[in-house]
Amino acid sequence: MAHQHKAGFISIIGKPNVGKSTLMNALVGERLSIVSSKAQTTRHRILGMLNGEHEGDEYQIIYSDTPGVLMPKYELHKSMMAFVKNSLEDADVVLYVTDVFDTYEDLDFLTNWKDHTETPIVVLINKIDLVTQERLQECLDYWQGIFPGRAILPISAQEGVHLDQIFKHIVENLPVHPPFFDKDELTDKPERFFAAEIIREKILMNYKKEIPYSCEVVVTLFKEEPAILRIATEIYVERVSQRAIIIGHKGESIKKVGIQARADLEAFFGKKVFLEQFVKVEPDWRAKADKLRSFGYSPD
Repeated sequence: MAHQHKAGFISIIGKPNVGKSTLMNALVGERLSIVSSKAQTTRHRILGMLNGEHEGDEYQIIYSDTPGVLMPKYELHKSMMAFVKNSLEDADVVLYVTDVFDTYEDLDFLTNWKDHTETPIVVLINKIDLVTQERLQECLDYWQGIFPGRAILPISAQEGVHLDQIFKHIVENLPVHPPFFDKDELTDKPERFFAAEIIREKILMNYKKEIPYSCEVVVTLFKEEPAILRIATEIYVERVSQRAIIIGHKGESIKKVGIQARADLEAFFGKKVFLEQFVKVEPDWRAKADKLRSFGYSPD
């Protein structure tokens, strides 16, 4: 039998904070999506490519990490949910990620999709390392009732448990198709995007309450020189009081973010980084469609 090439889009969806980004990074083998214990960490649709060979056939798996499914409160949320809907439309396989503490939320577009789609769905119950076998069985029974007839897999993205079974389900359902991207590409996002995300991750780590959700990071300079990478960023917040908190007393808070971000940026890009950060106020940017478009939140 002649060897074939398979390729397809695998959408990772689910509610906030169930471990979608941790799973994406584990499946791709690279740290593409930022990870935080805070909900709504992922704001964009991020593609990660995995190329290889399985039982004689070559494959290109294009994983799609998406924002957590929620009821939109801002224009930003609407844009985030548009990324999710788009990823469902072109998916060849959907990985619905839940966890041992989660229940199903009856959001109209999600329920309508799952009850009518013919796309293969694999339900992944994450964080199984945190519960007893008895509790896990309860979860399996519950999700089998929500997604009857669909594959249900208990996993731990953090510990790498049963990820090989996810791969098996994906490869079995990949359509025969030439690669969609060059085989040496890892993601669809430019380097500037990852620089901004790394800085935003440090903001999520270092600030509480509404501050991280009110921030957007824009890279205004990304200049690669032989010995150094020069990056300048603007951190947007919605209120003057938030700007003061981000900067901190005598600039100590923003300096800490810069030190942590620079270490990760240097590891990610493999060279010395000079980082500049400026904090600006853009009132209610999360509610402004034109500002969101300028920040790259148009899902077309």
